[in-house]
Amino acid sequence: MSKLIIVLFLLSFNFSSEEKIMDSIPNKNITIEQLDEMFNDISDHGQWDLSKPLLWGYFFADNDPNKLELVIPKILSMGYTVVDIFQAKKENENEADSFYLHVEKIEIHNSKSLDKTNDEFYIFANQNGLGSYDGMDVGPVEQ
Repeated sequence: MSKLIIVLFLLSFNFSSEEKIMDSIPNKNITIEQLDEMFNDISDHGQWDLSKPLLWGYFFADNDPNKLELVIPKILSMGYTVVDIFQAKKENENEADSFYLHVEKIEIHNSKSLDKTNDEFYIFANQNGLGSYDGMDVGPVEQ
C-alpha cells in the first residue's frame, strides 16, 4: 500500500513539475486548439495523408545568429536536419536584425504529438537562451 502511495505521489510531482515548467515558458502561443484546426483543415482539403510521414519544419528565432549556430549540435543530436540560418526581411529599416534557424524532420504527427513537440521546442529555446521558438510548417516528403 505504501509503495502505491509513493508512486502516485511521484507521478503527481512529475506532472506538477512539467506543468510549472510549461506555465513559465514565455511566448508559448501555439495552442492545441489551433493545431486541431490545422489538422482538420489539412484533412478536409485532402492536401496530404496525415497517417503517412510528412516533412515537418521548425523555426527558432534570435537577434544573434551565433546563438542559433551554437544550438545546432544539440538539434542534430535530436535527429533533426538543419536547413539553414537566414535573416528575416525587415518591414522597416529601423527594426533590429532577426535571424531564423530552420530545422526539419520527416515524421508522422497528430495534434497531440505536435503539441508535445512544440512544448519541447519552447523549453529548448528557453533553456538555450534563444529569442523564441517560432513555430512549424509542413509539406510532402520529396520523392
